[in-house]
Amino acid sequence: MEFLLQPETYISLLTLTLLEIVLGIDNIIFISIITDRLPKENQKRTRTIGLMLALIMRIILLSFISFIIQLKEPLFTVFNLEVSVRDVILFLGGTFLLAKSVSEIHGKVEGGHEHEVSKKKLSFTQVIMQILLLDIVFSFDSILTAVGLSNQLPIMITAIIISMIVMIYFVEIISRFISKHPTLQVLALSFLILIGFMLILDGFHFEIPKGYIYFALFFSVMVEMINMRLRKKSATH
Repeated sequence: MEFLLQPETYISLLTLTLLEIVLGIDNIIFISIITDRLPKENQKRTRTIGLMLALIMRIILLSFISFIIQLKEPLFTVFNLEVSVRDVILFLGGTFLLAKSVSEIHGKVEGGHEHEVSKKKLSFTQVIMQILLLDIVFSFDSILTAVGLSNQLPIMITAIIISMIVMIYFVEIISRFISKHPTLQVLALSFLILIGFMLILDGFHFEIPKGYIYFALFFSVMVEMINMRLRKKSATH
C-alpha cells in the first residue's frame, strides 16, 4: 500500500479519471440517442442501467487485464496485415456503430409513419443489448488507456468508478439537451459515424488520435450554438 503515499499516484488518478470522462463522451451520446427511442418513463432508468453495465464491463475487463493485453497478439495474417481479436472486435463494433448511426439519421431525416412504427417496435431489451454491445467496444479503448497510464489496478478501478459517477450525472443533462434540439441530434449521430469509422480504421491498424475528432465535435457544437442563438434572435424580431 506504499503507492498511496506517493504524489504520483494521485496525479495518475486525476489524469486517468479526466481521460476516462473524455473517452466516455461517445458512450454518453450513443446511450442518449438510442434511449430516445423508448417511452419517456423508461428513458432515465435505461440510461442509468446502460452506464452501470459499462462500469461493470470495464471492471470485469480490468480483472482480466493480462488476458486483454494478449488479445492484441496476432491470430492470422491477411495481405501482410496481422489480425488480432482486438482488431476484429474494433472492426465489428465500428461497423455496427456506423450502420446504427446512419439508420438513425435516415429515420430522423425521412420522418413519417415508418419511423414512428420503428420507434414503437424498439423494446427495452433491444436497447439494453445494443448498449451492452457498444459498451464492450468502448471499454477496450478505456481499458487500454488505463493500462498505458497506470500499473496499479486499484487506481484504474477508482478512476473508472469516479468517471462513471460523473457520466451518470451528466447523461441526463446531455440527453435532455440533445432531445430538445433536432439539429444537435443529427450532429451527435454524425459524431458517432466518425467514431465508428475511426474504430474500423483502428481495426486495420490506422490509428487516428481521438483529439482530432473531439475537437471537430467541439467546434461543430460551438457553431451550432451560435446558429441556435441567431435563430432565436431572428424569431423574436
